[in-house]
Amino acid sequence: MLNYYYSDKISDFLLKPKETIIGEISLNGRLGHIHTELFAWEEQISILKKSLINHSGHLFFEFSIPRMGKRVDCVLIIKNIVFIIEFKVGEKNHLNVDIEQVWDYALDLKNFHKPSHNLTLVPILVATEAKSNFFQIIIPSQDDKLINPLKANSKNLGLYIDEVFKYFNNNEIIDPIEYLNGSYTPTPKIGRAHV
Repeated sequence: MLNYYYSDKISDFLLKPKETIIGEISLNGRLGHIHTELFAWEEQISILKKSLINHSGHLFFEFSIPRMGKRVDCVLIIKNIVFIIEFKVGEKNHLNVDIEQVWDYALDLKNFHKPSHNLTLVPILVATEAKSNFFQIIIPSQDDKLINPLKANSKNLGLYIDEVFKYFNNNEIIDPIEYLNGSYTPTPKIGRAHV
């Protein structure tokens, strides 16, 4: 099983036609061409192309969360931050169940994906048709570099990504290949809790 269905440098992603990207996702996922899936990917790609125009880094579509047997829509690695993005195309509200979904993905990566243990992870729920919310970063009291989920829409995702760097930019660069190939093991705290 692939760890992702599509992977690319952001600079190359921005230049590729949408159809090429969707074709690669479909081929790697061996997915049927269900109209709703294709439409969702088209929307996600369009939103990301607008939102990432000023950024360099790496992105993964349909990134595997093996312990959960699920896939997050998109993982972005930009500088020293990992963004975990779940899209709800056509959704007008940031539903609690969807916020919990992206939060669970981020928690799983933070606690079980070794390269994520010490990185800043920023989960973002993109309800494409939702009204804009007040941007607010909430850092949980655990101070584990896991940010509470941000609630974005199709128009302000890029702004939210930009804003995050005002708080957490330390000029380090995450190697996307090392991140991708990292082992899936519990954090030391979780390992000790099970002993």
